[in-house]
Amino acid sequence: MVTELLFIQFLITWNVIALLLHNENFEVTTLRVDVQTDGRHAEVEFTTDWQKDAERRDLTINSMFLGLDGTLYDYFKGYEDLQNHKVRFVGSAEQRIQEDYLRILRYFRFYGRVALKPEEHEPETLAAIRENGRGLAAISGERIWVELRKMVVGNHAAHLLELVYNLDLAQYIGLPPNGDVAEMKRVWQNAKTHSPKPMTILAALFHSPDDVEKMDLRLKVSREEKTLALFLVKHRRGLCKSDEEPDRLKPFTDFIIDSREPDSQGKVCELLKYQGEEKLLSDLLRWSVPRFPISGHDLRKMGITSGKDIGATLQKLRDVWKKSRYQMDKDELLSHVKP
Repeated sequence: MVTELLFIQFLITWNVIALLLHNENFEVTTLRVDVQTDGRHAEVEFTTDWQKDAERRDLTINSMFLGLDGTLYDYFKGYEDLQNHKVRFVGSAEQRIQEDYLRILRYFRFYGRVALKPEEHEPETLAAIRENGRGLAAISGERIWVELRKMVVGNHAAHLLELVYNLDLAQYIGLPPNGDVAEMKRVWQNAKTHSPKPMTILAALFHSPDDVEKMDLRLKVSREEKTLALFLVKHRRGLCKSDEEPDRLKPFTDFIIDSREPDSQGKVCELLKYQGEEKLLSDLLRWSVPRFPISGHDLRKMGITSGKDIGATLQKLRDVWKKSRYQMDKDELLSHVKP
């Protein structure tokens, strides 16, 4: 019942609280109406009118309420839109966007979740987005990244990113204005069935490490996300030093063995998704990083005491071990050492 829901709402002293119910997390928010908005923040007043609260929501599919008795309260045909896989703003798209410009990216994100086909946008919606896109410049990078990272791993991500460029939005959200859209579409086609990370798709838009730095300055992505982008931009043309290498997986496993970066195997997996190397990706996912069986202590026991000599010998033995496809054991490797 609506009255029961209102009772719950009046118990809440914050705008949003999280509830754990039957091992599921739920967010509960107070009913509000916007008194004044500036495109980023809203001055609100609390209300007991469910329709007034629905009127301030962004999309029709996000403006529905469910009573505790199972009754659906739907003032803007959100359920009908959901059944028809339509994503529409509540009322005027322009007005909703001007209340909070982040709703542009929320529209794209939900379109990727709800729409069956990539190009079934209402023309007036796209027109409103184009006319108001510059408002995204005033939205914090953190808020933009929350929406963008979800959008690029959803359905129709390549189409939606291309739309970002067609509507002249890229410059406001940390993406290079001259991003390589054709490369991005190719990478999305390669990677979409392999659960790529958001940065794997976005990296295709970047021409150089400088583009990554500018993106990070705007969006303030995590260190892990930034290093993945830099890694992909640097190595996307391949890690193989020779086209004649008979074992195509070896350059990638050698890189992982030699790397001192955290999660180097995860980065290489994302690189293979980027490149569309499905067979190599499958092989690498089954591969476990072997342990190099030699230590400096083993060499000291053989009479090698200089730190410099120990380091050089370990590197030579590591190269021998790699050539053996990591099969040589300790005794076999130590047989190559001349005390």
